[in-house]
Amino acid sequence: MGDRKNTDDHGGSAQPDPSEAELSGRLRGLGSALDKVQAARQAEQKASATQDRTSSSAGMTLAFRLGAEFVAGVLVGAGLGWAIDRFLGIAPWGMIVFMLLGFGAGIVNMMRAAGETGRKSPPEGGA
Repeated sequence: MGDRKNTDDHGGSAQPDPSEAELSGRLRGLGSALDKVQAARQAEQKASATQDRTSSSAGMTLAFRLGAEFVAGVLVGAGLGWAIDRFLGIAPWGMIVFMLLGFGAGIVNMMRAAGETGRKSPPEGGA
């Protein structure tokens, strides 16, 4: 019973069992390769997480800036219209006209602010 032979499924003899030292060496090699792969994956995940945070905060900053540009244009237009209505006594026409002008100015300012981020800097030394 203690005398077992390694045989394959077809009745022939198989390769002899690898020694314990050889198996331990393989196991250490696989362990170190696995550690390298895990370290590379963790570094990649850290880099992508940092990049995601940076890009989302830049997007939020741009969104708040664009919103502020628009609201400021409308409020300034409405304020100027109200002042003109009050001094000239032409209510509500000054408010209507200048609020529409403020709306247009807000849109133009938003387009300029959004274009600044997407536009590349001009080349040095010429047009």
